[in-house]
Formats: sequence, C-alpha cells, structure tokens
Amino acid sequence: MWPSSFKDRITLSADAEPHGDSLKPAGKTIRAVAATGNLSTGFREESLVRAVNEGADFVGCDAGSTDSGPYYLGSGNPRGPRQGVKRNLGLILRETLRAGIPAIIGTAGHAGGRPHLEWTVDIVRELAREKDWHFRFASIDSEIEPAILGDAFRRDEIKPLSPAPLFNEEVIRQSQRFVAMMGIEPIQAALADGAKLVIAGRCSDVAIYAALPVLRGIPKHVAFHAGKILECGAASVAQRLYPDCLAAELDEHGFTVEPPNPELRCTPQSVAAHTLYENADPYMLTEPGGILDTTAAQYQAMSERAVRVEGGLFVPAKKYTVRIEGASLAGYRSIVIAGIRDPLILKQLDSFLSSLRSTVERKIADNLAPPAGAYLLNFRVYGRDGTLGASETDLKMEGHEVGLIIDVVASSQSLASDILPLVWHSGLHHPIPEYQGLISNFAFPFSPPGIDVGPVYRFCANHVWELDDPCKPFRTTWEEL
Repeated sequence: MWPSSFKDRITLSADAEPHGDSLKPAGKTIRAVAATGNLSTGFREESLVRAVNEGADFVGCDAGSTDSGPYYLGSGNPRGPRQGVKRNLGLILRETLRAGIPAIIGTAGHAGGRPHLEWTVDIVRELAREKDWHFRFASIDSEIEPAILGDAFRRDEIKPLSPAPLFNEEVIRQSQRFVAMMGIEPIQAALADGAKLVIAGRCSDVAIYAALPVLRGIPKHVAFHAGKILECGAASVAQRLYPDCLAAELDEHGFTVEPPNPELRCTPQSVAAHTLYENADPYMLTEPGGILDTTAAQYQAMSERAVRVEGGLFVPAKKYTVRIEGASLAGYRSIVIAGIRDPLILKQLDSFLSSLRSTVERKIADNLAPPAGAYLLNFRVYGRDGTLGASETDLKMEGHEVGLIIDVVASSQSLASDILPLVWHSGLHHPIPEYQGLISNFAFPFSPPGIDVGPVYRFCANHVWELDDPCKPFRTTWEEL
C-alpha cells in the first residue's frame, strides 16, 4: 500500500498524458549511466554502448552490499564470479576509455575490504595488459586498521546506530575486518586529479553517482536522489526482466531517468518505489554528510519510458559521519537438509523437535563432551517459519510436508562435523507416542546427509565515525597503466 501523501505526488502515465521535453530546464546538465546494480550480475552490452553513445559524462557501477550478510567482509573473499566481473568491467572500460569519460566502481569485490579491492585491481591490470589499454586510475582503500579504530573509539568518535552490538576495544581486536563507508569526497578528489577509473572500497551506493555531478555544480539534493534511483541499475524500471543499465540526466532542478534498453521502461511508480527501497524511513535517506529529504518529491511521466523527478531537499548533517561495518568469526557451520512428510509428526512438530533437542544434547555431552558454549543447534522449518523465524505471525501449516534444516555452528569445523550425525541420526529415528518400534522420520535428499559449510561470521559493528575530514579514513593509490 502506498501512503496517500506519496501517491498524490506520482503522476502515472496511465492517468495523464506524458509531458514533453519542453519541461526540461535549460542550462548545465550531467548525464550519468549505471551499468547495472552489481558488477557481478552483468548487463546487456548493447545497452551500455547505446547509453554511452547518447552522451554520457561518466559510467558508474556498484559492486557490493551488506545484503549477502557478513561472510564476504569477514572472509575477505569476493562474491565473483571472477570471469563475469572481468567481462563486465572490461566492457565498462572499453566504452569509457573510447568516450574519454571516467568510470567509477564502488564497494569493490562485494564487501569493499582490502582483499576485495586488490582482487578488483588485479582484474583491471589483467584487462589493461590483454587489451593494451593505457590510462591512469585510482584505487581507494576503505579498510580500517584496528589500532586506528581503537584510537577513534578512545577519543569517543565512534557512535552507535540502532540497533548496535556491543562494541569496545576487545571487539575491535578480535574481529576479522572493519571498513568505513565513504561518501562522495574521496571519489571527487580522485576525479579532480584526473582519474579515468576510480575503484573504491566500501562506498555509499549513492556516492558513486553523486560524486561527479556535485563536483560539476549539480545541487546535492538532485545528485543524491538521482544516485538513489541509479544505484541498482535497471531495478528502477517497471519490470526488470534481467539486470541492465539505467541512465539519468541531471540539471539544477531535478533529473530525468530512462533505461537505454528499449525493452524496458520507467514509470513514476517504479521510480518512486525505488526511492523507498532499503530505507528505514520512506522519505529520509541518510548519507555521509547529510540527509536527503524526499517528502516533497514529485514523479512525472515525460514519455512512455522516461520519468522526471524534482522536489528533493538535502539537509546537511551537523557532524560528518561515515558508517563503520565490521565482521567477526562466529564459528564453523555444518548442516543437514531433511524432509518431513509424516502427518503425525507434523501435528506435534514443536514437541517433537523439543524432545529431539533434549535427546541430542545428552548424546553430545556423553559422546563429545564439548565445553560449555562451544556449539549452537538450530532447527529451521521451511513450510512454517523457516523464512521469518520467531517473527512469523502465521504459524499454521497447510501443506503435507515441511523442509527441515538442521544447523550446527561450533567452535571448530571438526566439532560441528562430529555433532551433526548425532543430531540427524537421532532425529531419523526419534519416537513419538503414536508409534511403537523403530521408525524413520526424515527423508534426506543427499548422501551423505551432512554438509560442512565452513566459517561463519557475524556483523560486529553498526556504528558511525564522526570526522572532521571526510577523506581521513581512506587511502588513495594511483597507477599508470
């Protein structure tokens, strides 16, 4: 449901004739192109070529997010695939170098830490060697050394967001990796110094697209709102059939957004919906340095495929902050996937699982004697509350079967692997009052049933760092290829 106040500001193409180009203000304009929503997911080559040929001033692409959880930040592994990222980055560089415009990549390698940045830079070097490309590029490291973060903590510069985990110097010492989410300023500094390519570590999605427009005089309320719409590429179209490009033309009053792919179209509703996407508040979008207030924003159809957006407001922050993200090792995981179809067990599933838990905890204690707190055992029931867990409000089961994931997280992979067969074998034959003799309750799709997943990480920071200098946590390295 749309809030009535929000619906009033959407001029849907179905309800009104599209407006022509006569509404487009004269004067300075910047044309921004988003290659796709994530560098690893790809885009149509012809869409990018068309967008650049239509007069792009730069091409941006987000390469990461915290959406996938803490694993990538904690492990230092990229999400990849490497060959796909190389293909996509190669097309972006080919077109931007040909057009003489910069390319900006944010949150390299998906988590934006130092190993993710180095992984992406290595791909750039490889492309330059293979294609005989020669250009100057900047890579911006956003990983924070524990000693530096500890100093900031002692100076009371680290402030919690809500909700925030316990955060202190011990947490800082024991965690795997911390990154700061940069705003527009480090990117602007690299562009001002002549970078043809900027590869940023952890970065605000919006900053990728706002940095150059603001540098060239576009107001922040326009640049930041356009950045919000561009951040996920073609996700702002009415029906995204596949990941693809999106373009926006920005001026001092607002921006017009349109997909270069003729198979896709933006509508006022699809663009307005993306303003709401991934925000705790539907109108207030917090960025380093301030808040974009979209309360009075208007969305108008300019054609069958283009939408004009005006009316945002940028409210500068009293104190410039960057978000701090951190990941720490939580343990090692082993899982089993099982199906339960027996109607008698399904009728008493909670008591069955509770009784099974008591049984296996005794077996684990007798057979393995792990120290207290060395493992966690979770049952995830798909078909009832496997998606929302304790937040599920509809707990009735209407189907004839459920999927059960037995999830063990322990202090070592060997302990998790040893615990898992005690759990699944006990559950396979765990009795219920209606049956006598040995029964089999689980159907396993795989043999062996158990899967060792590997290290598990948790987010250990949801905080901001108050800064006098927006570029302070970030280090820029230059290369001539």
